[in-house]
Amino acid sequence: MPNVRTKYKKRIAHYQIGHELHMVEKEKSMIVFEDKKIRRLWHNEEWYFSVVDVISALTESSDAGNYWKVLKHRLNKEGSEVVTNCNQLKLPASDGKYYTTDCANTKTLFRIIQSVPSPKAEPFKQWLAQVGYERVKEIEDPELAQARMKELYKAKGYSNDWIEKRVRGIAVRQELTDEWNKRGVDEHREYAILTNEISKATFGKTVDEYKQLKSLKKENLRDHMTDLEIIFTMLGEASTTKIARSKNAQGFDENEIAAKKGGTIAGDARKKLELEAGENVVTPENYLDEPETVKRKRLK
Repeated sequence: MPNVRTKYKKRIAHYQIGHELHMVEKEKSMIVFEDKKIRRLWHNEEWYFSVVDVISALTESSDAGNYWKVLKHRLNKEGSEVVTNCNQLKLPASDGKYYTTDCANTKTLFRIIQSVPSPKAEPFKQWLAQVGYERVKEIEDPELAQARMKELYKAKGYSNDWIEKRVRGIAVRQELTDEWNKRGVDEHREYAILTNEISKATFGKTVDEYKQLKSLKKENLRDHMTDLEIIFTMLGEASTTKIARSKNAQGFDENEIAAKKGGTIAGDARKKLELEAGENVVTPENYLDEPETVKRKRLK
């Protein structure tokens, strides 16, 4: 029987595989082949890739959309089922909005590639097989997803100490959202409201106000937190989970009370530390222009 620590680590990794919403998973939804960005989406238990992006990578066409339109017409005339096998999925565009886009799984893409004369076809097939294989292996062994996440943060210039706290924070957050889900909280609207209640009680700011302080726009707030900010975020969310369980909070209203109480526990602890240390925990610092490892050394 696996020990508690092993279960805990696997749970963290499962979070990364199952939730492609947040910053780390957003990174995974955009991959690169020879400097060409290719959008993809995990759908029906497999990767689906933007066909237009693949066409652009293979042909260097200035109008990959039109290239694909002409190719689709030809394939349809030939009686090919390739176009039928493509799925219309919503992917993010350069303007940040989501648009319906022709997407294909690995099998269908291989057939499309055969219809595109390109010296890059074979290297692309090998690359495509590899990225698909990595995803399958992560499902078979979820700890690989956790390792990949750590590598991503390390490549972005974060220190090992910061990464460990961030990973732990993700697990704490997932435990809280699991609890909300079991207690009848609506994921899309109410999660955000409760998160703001915890943030206000912990730091005196909503998530958006906190992002404004740090001069962030679409960036993930927690990826620009200092060690202490992450620690107090964890304390607020872990306290909320504990209170929701002990009070058997049900529905939004009762969980809102738990969120305020959990955040207040973290907020009181933050204020006491600030009083003793003589400096603020809440800081406008971010890692937009200077990596965390560099800033950590400079501020020591």
